[in-house]
Amino acid sequence: MLSKFFDVTIAGGRLRLRVVFMGTPDFAVPSLEHLILNQYQVVAVYTMPDKTMGRGRSLASSPVKRAAINWKLPVVQPVSFKEAEAVAQLADFQADVIVVAAFGQILPQSVLGLPTYGCINIHPSLLPEFRGASPVAAAILAGSEFTGVSIMLMDRGLDTGPVLARAHIPVSARDTTGSLTAKLSLIAAQLLLEVLSGWFRGEFSPQHQDNTEATYSGEFLKQDGEIDWSLPVEDIWRRVRALHPWPGCYTRWQGRQLKIVEAVPLPGERTLEVGQVVTLNKKEGAEFGVNTGDGVLGILRVQLEGKQVMSAADFLRGQRQFIGAILSSS
Repeated sequence: MLSKFFDVTIAGGRLRLRVVFMGTPDFAVPSLEHLILNQYQVVAVYTMPDKTMGRGRSLASSPVKRAAINWKLPVVQPVSFKEAEAVAQLADFQADVIVVAAFGQILPQSVLGLPTYGCINIHPSLLPEFRGASPVAAAILAGSEFTGVSIMLMDRGLDTGPVLARAHIPVSARDTTGSLTAKLSLIAAQLLLEVLSGWFRGEFSPQHQDNTEATYSGEFLKQDGEIDWSLPVEDIWRRVRALHPWPGCYTRWQGRQLKIVEAVPLPGERTLEVGQVVTLNKKEGAEFGVNTGDGVLGILRVQLEGKQVMSAADFLRGQRQFIGAILSSS
């Protein structure tokens, strides 16, 4: 439930306080655009340097950079803030507050001390739960019934600063990291407006986190997506959701990678060898499944290496010999 401060956000925007925004992925875009639309004076947008993408190795801009260009805002892409010149350039913007949303760099004390109202970070978890790089995936992996967004004052630690506000949302059984992140990005954008309007007026008291309750989430690598079919079916199902869209969960068949894009757990259904493909006759919508340590993972959508994502039914029509196969297990 969003608080009473939402009604005074536009008035807060008219204060014309100078904001530097730092962010990189899609998650950060709604927060940036909410600031602009509510008349905050965004004087600069910081985002990570362009990356080479695809077989052509062409440079690709971040979603935040594309949004900033669309709004005709100055864009800065420092490699790091270890260089004094980068800190001096940031200081020249004379920001009253720096808003950070999945920027991709740890800010040194030389940056944290610049703005009058501090550096405010948007983190997609209920801190101190799931600090670190992959909080949304971590919530799904843990089977959390609820997750949310925390807005905090930044300090030198990794997501350790005092919290100004939190907002909760339920985690759906259909949620993936992609879909849940999109929901959280909208919640974050609204909560940010509330927090800024109240923070500038001294209406928020930062609450220190209980470090004894902290949990952490690290970055995922490509190899983390390989499925171990001997694990419990619920664990594999959560992993399929948590690692979508990156890096994706996969197995191997006939020397090719087979991604499991969408699945449903069927506990207690296992009758054959671990990793064996079985017919399900559309049980829970699944055409086929794979035996796991304690049940069957019903498969709804897959992607064979070199092919497009397709339904399990379409995949079977082209791969009749697939039923009964034993899929490799890491």
